[in-house]
Amino acid sequence: MICSLSTGNEMRITAPDGITELVRGNDHCLVSQLEPLVRRQNIALDLKGVKRIDAAGITALISLYGCAHDSGHEFRLCNVPARVAQILTLVGLDAILLSQGTGSCAIEACLERSAA
Repeated sequence: MICSLSTGNEMRITAPDGITELVRGNDHCLVSQLEPLVRRQNIALDLKGVKRIDAAGITALISLYGCAHDSGHEFRLCNVPARVAQILTLVGLDAILLSQGTGSCAIEACLERSAA
């Protein structure tokens, strides 16, 4: 399940299927579900529920950013927990992935999606 809210030219969504850890094993699920979306429009991914991230999760985020950028769209993160934000800062991704000065991502509508 992906929860989303479209605002202007951006869709704000939560991490799919209740992902609380963006680690090896969850990375492919995230990419497979979000890649078609980032190719169609700007996406803000709400990571509020994600408590842990590893190299595979970071790679997934970089992949989604690259797909969006190649398609002429933006991909960013919002509601990033402090621990995850620290890791993204440590690897230098904070400047390109983290929302600057934006409010929280509101979630209003849930769209059912099948697990691929």
